[in-house]
Amino acid sequence: MAKKQKKTQAGGTPATVALTAAGTAFTVHSYDHDPAHPSYGQEAAEAMGVSPDRVFKTLVADVDGELTVAVVPVAGTLDLKALAGAVGGKRATMADPAAAERTTGYVRGGISPLGQRKRLRTVLDDSASAHPTICVSAGRRGLEVELSPADLAALTGAVLAPIGRA
Repeated sequence: MAKKQKKTQAGGTPATVALTAAGTAFTVHSYDHDPAHPSYGQEAAEAMGVSPDRVFKTLVADVDGELTVAVVPVAGTLDLKALAGAVGGKRATMADPAAAERTTGYVRGGISPLGQRKRLRTVLDDSASAHPTICVSAGRRGLEVELSPADLAALTGAVLAPIGRA
């Protein structure tokens, strides 16, 4: 069962520190991560009792040689062609996992769109705007942060575009 708490003090992960510093309203959800679970995002949705269309995964792609963050519902997949188009690119591929970890400062399964080591251009699937709040990784496996899609877009400089596929 997920534990729910308000995060108001400094500390925590770079993502929660960034949210606190910005004065953004958010809720932290923690759960016991099972390394054997086949999907980090699906595991988070199940553990929190939240619909998978409200839990978003953070993926790092290479668009024409530039790393780009895509934030899409865990229930679907990333449309690489749509991602490239959303940022004015021609071709997108999934980034090398080691490059994604090195650039963001997070490990796979715990990459947050917030508080990254190097700020990358970000695209948030437009389905996020259908929800008052969504959940994204708070920077480590077993830790999610819930916030409004508008706040996430503002803090990351994200473009909203239809980049997810059901």
